[in-house]
Amino acid sequence: MSSGGGGGNRSGPPKHQNKFAWKPHGGVKINPTEVGGQFRPYSEITGVCARCKEQIDWKRRYGKYKPLSEPAKCQRCSKRNVRQAYHNLCNGCAKEHNVCAKCSCRVGNIVGRDISEVEAEQKALEEAIKNARERDRRSLLRAMNKGKSNDSAATPTTDASKAGDLFTELSLEEYAEHSRDGDVECSKGVPEVVG
Repeated sequence: MSSGGGGGNRSGPPKHQNKFAWKPHGGVKINPTEVGGQFRPYSEITGVCARCKEQIDWKRRYGKYKPLSEPAKCQRCSKRNVRQAYHNLCNGCAKEHNVCAKCSCRVGNIVGRDISEVEAEQKALEEAIKNARERDRRSLLRAMNKGKSNDSAATPTTDASKAGDLFTELSLEEYAEHSRDGDVECSKGVPEVVG
């Protein structure tokens, strides 16, 4: 046996440092309309613990992520309800048993929100915006769009909604009622100017 070259007991920095970071599919042009492209980005990772979210995120960053082509079978209820890649349980079973959908470990803090929760919040917000004044409605939509562009750069760490940040002391319904009542009072109390 030779005592030269490539043994595993070498210590210190690497012999040659990389000049640039490695990119998966670096020379391949990705179609922007495919899943994972510019126009169809991957869905948000939800229903998993922080450790599993990091694992799935790593797969996405380094080109190892393979999205599901069709729903997979849940390991608890045996229905084809698993819609996210690398998940073993459907959202319903994971919520019911309070476990991570990937590793099935009991955790207190689940990353992300369920799609149904987001849709219900969106409906409530749209209903409240529909009843608000035009001026208030436009400013709310501007603030929400500004928040979405900031959120796309950084992943949100809390489940606080943008509506909750905008309306601190009043709920959305109270705000809508308040703005409608304010319109009536303002129109009655303003004297007409005759020219």
